[in-house]
Amino acid sequence: MSNSVRALTVIAALLLVTSALVVGQDAGQMVGVAGVSGLAKVNPAANINAAGFPPPYWAYPANLPDYVAPPDTGAPQHVPNSNVGLTLTQIRDLFTPPDWHPEDHPPMPSIVGHGRKPQIWACGYCHLPVGWGKPENANVSNLPEAYFMQQVADFKNGSRRSTSYTTVPHTGMVASILPATPAEVKEAYDYFAKNKLPFQRYKVIETATVPKTKVQGSWVLAPAEGPGAGKEPIGQRIIEVPDHPATTTLRDWRSNFTTYVPPGSIKKGEALVTTGGNGRTVQCTVCHGQDLLGIGPVPPIAGRSAIYTFRQLYDFKDGTRHGAWSAMMKPVVEKLTLDDMIAIVAYTSSRLPSAGAKPASAEELKLSAASLR
Repeated sequence: MSNSVRALTVIAALLLVTSALVVGQDAGQMVGVAGVSGLAKVNPAANINAAGFPPPYWAYPANLPDYVAPPDTGAPQHVPNSNVGLTLTQIRDLFTPPDWHPEDHPPMPSIVGHGRKPQIWACGYCHLPVGWGKPENANVSNLPEAYFMQQVADFKNGSRRSTSYTTVPHTGMVASILPATPAEVKEAYDYFAKNKLPFQRYKVIETATVPKTKVQGSWVLAPAEGPGAGKEPIGQRIIEVPDHPATTTLRDWRSNFTTYVPPGSIKKGEALVTTGGNGRTVQCTVCHGQDLLGIGPVPPIAGRSAIYTFRQLYDFKDGTRHGAWSAMMKPVVEKLTLDDMIAIVAYTSSRLPSAGAKPASAEELKLSAASLR
């Protein structure tokens, strides 16, 4: 068997497995897995450089091998402020992303709204029709063209990989991007470049106590319900959960998130981001700008998912993400501890995601804080 045929066989098998897991996602279904909720067992010194230091479970999507979604009854599903009704089968269609609010975005080009069968999923499925993504997927809206194109190239040549590389969001991205043509990639970029995130989607709350969590469906954490519900110490973690798990699973991009971080994280993160923390790192503002909204080909990092940004720092430090521009990140991450990384992304996520974006309201913050009592 030739190398090219062997490679295509592997890719096809990967896509089949990933597709089966993705369509198994179900709205509002909470499934627990042993060890998910509770303090992580980490190196006592929290030294990421120590041998065998595991990727933090709370930052990476989880694949639950025994998860089975209930069958589709055919009943239409709905989300707030939308007249659209879709069955679970329609919502799970990787080649037709659920478009709950068509008025929020321009018409989707073919690669975003349909992909290309059999292998290229619609870009708008994982990244959502507006490009804002979720904690398990990148926010690809309003990125610099040079950066967007370089990341696609890095995925294609294997230099952008995740430390936890078997997770469905990652394997699906790799399998879908490999056969994409330059014209299709450019079409996707031109579309997503128009869609700025106009409001603060992630509300960052400092707290010593967080809701107990379970894996929602088969990927990310959400507050536990029923007998497993309650509160627990946050420890050395970020707990990022959807405010409305059911509508988030239905892929409604107007559904927001709350990011719980340890007390003092934002102030510590601000010092690291803006001054470098007395030589501990290189201040992020040098390349990403004072407002963290990017400069030239350097991407914005403000107002994005904290656990998504944490994964990028961890993957740079671990060396699994080693694309064309990764050398610039080496002096940034080489001395960082777990606590440093948590603080940095707590601060970056707390910033406004675009010029003129609407901040989280006092009422939204009040409601989020009330969930802790």
